[in-house]
Amino acid sequence: MAGEVGGKLSVEVELKANANKIWEALRDFIYIYPKAFPHDYKSVQVLEGDGIAVGSVRLINYGEGGSELVRESKERIVEVDPPNKTFVYNIIGGDLLKYYKSFKAHVTVVPKEKEEEGSLVQWACVYEKAHDEIPDPSPIMDFAEKNFKELDEYLAKQA
Repeated sequence: MAGEVGGKLSVEVELKANANKIWEALRDFIYIYPKAFPHDYKSVQVLEGDGIAVGSVRLINYGEGGSELVRESKERIVEVDPPNKTFVYNIIGGDLLKYYKSFKAHVTVVPKEKEEEGSLVQWACVYEKAHDEIPDPSPIMDFAEKNFKELDEYLAKQA
């Protein structure tokens, strides 16, 4: 829609692994993702902090499996809520900022009623486009959804 420069996208992904296992794997993103998914992640560097806590800055270099639009991304963790298995990060550098003035993502892991039935990962982003001809960041959401499913498969093989 012309003139619309901001918005929100979200996806919910059903996973087999329990919420605690998914949460721990997401917290270990800097170690797990480049090792488990080298096609998608060439490297993840911690530039500030420990890579997990609020204020941490991570530089992600994406591989061939990532979006063609984004080869590098710098993100700052702005919120971490372990009891609610939620974290929030802002994109503060890299290719995404060529298209969006701001981009903030929220990730929440929700246990299913019966823990053995798995979990849900909710990913949402709030963004402001650089100009109104820029498309919504649907490919970024699709990539996140694919990554959660791949993480679930990876964790099942580690069990």
